[in-house]
Amino acid sequence: MAQLPQRAAPSASTVGEDPRHTRKAWSVLIVSTLAFTVCFMVWMMFGVIGIPIKKMLNLSSTQFGLLTAMPVLTGSLVRVPLGIWTDRYGGRIVMALLMAATVPAIWMMGYATEYWHFLVIGLFVGLAGGSFSVGTPYVARWFPKHRQGTAMGVYGAGNSGAAVNKFVAPVILVAFGWAAVPHVYAAIMLGTLVLFWLFSHSDPAHLVPSNVSFGDQLKALKDPKVLKYCQYYSIVFGGYVALSLWMVQYYVGEYGLDIRVAALLAACFSLPGGVLRAIGGVLSDKFGAHSVTWWVMWVSWICLFLLSYPQTDFTIQTVNGPTTLHVGLNVYMFTALMFVLGIAWAFGKASVFKYISDDYPKNIGAISGIVGLAGGMGGFILPILFGMLMDWTGIRSSAFMLMYGVVWVSLIWMYFTEVRRTDVMKSHNAAPAAH
Repeated sequence: MAQLPQRAAPSASTVGEDPRHTRKAWSVLIVSTLAFTVCFMVWMMFGVIGIPIKKMLNLSSTQFGLLTAMPVLTGSLVRVPLGIWTDRYGGRIVMALLMAATVPAIWMMGYATEYWHFLVIGLFVGLAGGSFSVGTPYVARWFPKHRQGTAMGVYGAGNSGAAVNKFVAPVILVAFGWAAVPHVYAAIMLGTLVLFWLFSHSDPAHLVPSNVSFGDQLKALKDPKVLKYCQYYSIVFGGYVALSLWMVQYYVGEYGLDIRVAALLAACFSLPGGVLRAIGGVLSDKFGAHSVTWWVMWVSWICLFLLSYPQTDFTIQTVNGPTTLHVGLNVYMFTALMFVLGIAWAFGKASVFKYISDDYPKNIGAISGIVGLAGGMGGFILPILFGMLMDWTGIRSSAFMLMYGVVWVSLIWMYFTEVRRTDVMKSHNAAPAAH
């Protein structure tokens, strides 16, 4: 284990010195980000095609939530082993095999006719979601530590595949029917696999030495900080995935919009939530993971509080008789708040992984895998809970009420474990003792 820093340091330091290594690093980052974007687009496919499928199969909101969440389940569960395999075998081969494994399942989705068909095939399509825990350590190790936050942020911008799905899928769906979407996506995935293999590279210095066992890699998971990072990520990533899947049908149901218009407005949340992750990486490198995450949680708290309020009519008895007031977000205010929330979560996704690269530089694969698993499980559980709350209460904004409560947990946890330990708080607390 003592040899780990010596193995990893040379390749990191040469990035700024060797132009050839630098070119390889940027080539790896660009092509990996492209691959992740396509994988995420496929992973979020049910967010659009699930709407005609729901109508075709006459599904309840809970059944629709389960349908959209099935790919997220497998994409989450495979993250830990994929992260470990990336440490041991290298990101290039693991990513290529993962993408190749999803192509047949994506293609078969177009031939599904029964509810259970979609659930089962969705499990295999969901493998694409595991690409995050492969690419994160893969691209990070090509860059020096002071630029790893930026590199992981750029790669994480592949989350914008959720927005790409909202642009591409409705056009295909309206023109050729929902079944054409998975066929087109299978072809795109295959073409991206070829590009990835041609322009990516491997570096044996990035591999964890063979004398390090799986158990050695997983020892850091006993650290309670990992659980806290899992909680943060279940919001900024799990919430992002869940709402990306939920928003199109929310717009259709709440505001009566056409599916193409609904998808376009939903992209106002998904697009900044993915693309701006790179900026979150830069901010995390500059100001630190804690500062960025703290502000992200407070902005999320405010947005979700406002989004939680359902459409409400108040009848007030005045001197001139009863007066009815309507309180609720119109489609423009709703979209603006979702846009701000998407930006906040983009920054938060990057800042959480900056925590990881700072605290676990030699075990990024395994730790990012477990944190990614927590985020993915949030993305799996939340749509199901959204559907259950919708069926139980009949209030669409109950989805935001649930997320509001989850953010409260993170704010309290962060305050007691991080904020109270800052120098400012210590000096403030020391003042009464002087009396």
